[in-house]
Amino acid sequence: MTTIVSESRRLRLPVSVPTVIAGLFIVLLVVSAVLAPTIAPYAYDAQNIEVMNEAPSLAHFFGTDEFGRDVLSRIIVGAQTSLSVSVTAVGFSVLTGLVLGAVCGYFGGLVDRILMTVIDLTWSFPEILIALMLVAVVGAGLHGVIIAVAIAYLAQFTRLTRTQVIQLKKEAYIDAAVNLGASDFHILFRHLLPNALAPVLVAAMLATGDAIILEATLGFFGLGAQPPTPSWGAMMSSGTAQLFIAPWVIIIPGCAVALTVIALNIVGDALIDSLDFRNRAREG
Repeated sequence: MTTIVSESRRLRLPVSVPTVIAGLFIVLLVVSAVLAPTIAPYAYDAQNIEVMNEAPSLAHFFGTDEFGRDVLSRIIVGAQTSLSVSVTAVGFSVLTGLVLGAVCGYFGGLVDRILMTVIDLTWSFPEILIALMLVAVVGAGLHGVIIAVAIAYLAQFTRLTRTQVIQLKKEAYIDAAVNLGASDFHILFRHLLPNALAPVLVAAMLATGDAIILEATLGFFGLGAQPPTPSWGAMMSSGTAQLFIAPWVIIIPGCAVALTVIALNIVGDALIDSLDFRNRAREG
C-alpha cells in the first residue's frame, strides 16, 4: 500500500509544448462553455435575414448561417451542449463501470461470469450502433443521447476496472487487510478502488473525446439537441445544404470537434506517460 501511494504522489504530467497548448485549449473551452450565455456576442437563436450566409467579418467573426444567426455564438453555446452531454455520459459510465468492474473482479464466480457475458455482448457491437438503437428506443433529444452514450461506453470502464481489481487483490496489503478481518466493503472502497482509479480516469478523458464525436454524429442525424438549441453535430448537419454557399457553417463546427478531440487525446496521452512508472524509472 505504501509503495503504491508513494508512486502516485510522484506523478508529474510530462511538460511539452503540445501538452501545454492542448491543456490551455481545454481550459479555454470549458470556461467558454460555462460562461456561454455571458460571452456569446449574440443570442444563439437570434435571426437576422438581412445578413444570412454572411462571410466572416468583424461583426460576425465566424460568419452567419442560413437564418442569419451568428455562428460564433452558436459554436460557444454548442460547446456547452456537447461538453455537458459527453462529460455527463462518460461520468455515468465511469461510476457504473467502477462498481460493476469491482464486484466482478473481487468476487468472481457466477456473478462475474453473468455480468461479463452481458458486458461482452454489448462490447461486440460498435458504439455508434448501440447509441442509435438506444436513441431509437429512448427517443431523440439530449436525455436520450446521454443515456445512449453512457451505455455505449459502459463495457470499456467495467472491463478496465475488473482487470485492475484482479491485479491489485493479489497484493500483500490486501492479504494483510483480509487477515486483519477487514470487510469486503472496506477492502473494495478503501483499498482496491482508490488504487484502480488512476487508469480509469485517464481512459475517461480519452473516452470523452470519443463521446464528443459520438454526440456530434447523433446530432448530425438529428437525434441529439433539437432546434433551436445548437450542438456542433446539428450545426454541421444544417451546414451540408449550405456547403457551396456558406462553407464556414459546416467547416467551423467540424474544426471545433476535431480540435477538442485532438486536445483531449494529447493530454490523455501525457497522463498515460505520467503513469508509466517503469519507463520513468529507467529514464531517472
